[in-house]
Amino acid sequence: MNVLEIKNLSIHYGRRNVVSDVSLSLAPGKTVGLVGESGSGKSSIANAVVGLAPISSGGIRVNSVSAVGTRRTAKRARRRIQLIFQDPFSALDPRMPIGESIAEATRATGKKWSRSARKDRVRDLLSQVDLDHNRADELPRAFSGGQRQRITIARALAGEPDVIIADEVTSALDVSVQGTVLNLLRDLQQELGLSMVFISHNLAVVRYISDEIYVMRHGRIVESGATDPLMDNPQDPYTRRLLDAVPALGRRLHLEEAPANA
Repeated sequence: MNVLEIKNLSIHYGRRNVVSDVSLSLAPGKTVGLVGESGSGKSSIANAVVGLAPISSGGIRVNSVSAVGTRRTAKRARRRIQLIFQDPFSALDPRMPIGESIAEATRATGKKWSRSARKDRVRDLLSQVDLDHNRADELPRAFSGGQRQRITIARALAGEPDVIIADEVTSALDVSVQGTVLNLLRDLQQELGLSMVFISHNLAVVRYISDEIYVMRHGRIVESGATDPLMDNPQDPYTRRLLDAVPALGRRLHLEEAPANA
C-alpha cells in the first residue's frame, strides 16, 4: 500500500491550467523526487496535497484515505503530511521563540500534551536536528539560514507525519550548507521511517536523495522512473536538457560526459 497516492490531479487558477492530469505514488519509507523548472507546477501539487490549494479534478489519498475536501476524515489524512517550505527566513514567525513555533506544531498529532511533555518534545526535536535545545527561547533572527531550515524540519517532525514534502528546501541556502541539510533529511528518514516528496529544480540534488524521480514540464509529468536508470538514460528531451544544465567542475555537464555519480 502506498502512503501517498495522487491520481489524475489537475489544478486551475482561474483560466490558467497549472497542473494537468498528474499521477504520482509514494511507497512507505521511500523518497520521490519531483523536478522541473520554476512554473512547472511542482509547488502547486505540494500545496494541493496539504490543502493549501484547491484542486479542479482528480484525487489525493493518504494511507488509502481521501485527503480532498472538508470532511473530518480528509482533514485527519492531511495532518499525516507536513510541508517544509523553501524560504526558512519567512517560514518562521520572527516574533515567536523557536521552541513555541515547534510546540505549536504538536497540535497536528491530535494528542493532548501537558506543558512539561510538550517542552520535553521540543528539546528532543531540536537535538534531533542537531541544534542546542537550550536555545529554544531564542527568536529566529538569532539563527543562520541553515539553522532556521533545521528548525522548520523540527517543526514538521513535531506533527509526527507519515509523509514530509520538502519544497526546494536547499535553494535558499549557501552551497556549503545544502549538503548538511540533505544529509540530515536522509538520516531522519532512515531513523524515523519517513516517506518524502522532495521538490527541486536541480536534478543533481534530486538524484542524491530520491529513489524515484518524476519530471514535470508545463504542469505535466513528462518522464518518471527509478532514479539511476532515468538519470543514466533519460528518454525525454526535456529531462536531457535539465541534466545538461547541471554544473560540474566549473563547466556545464553534457549528457554524453556525465559520470555515473553526477
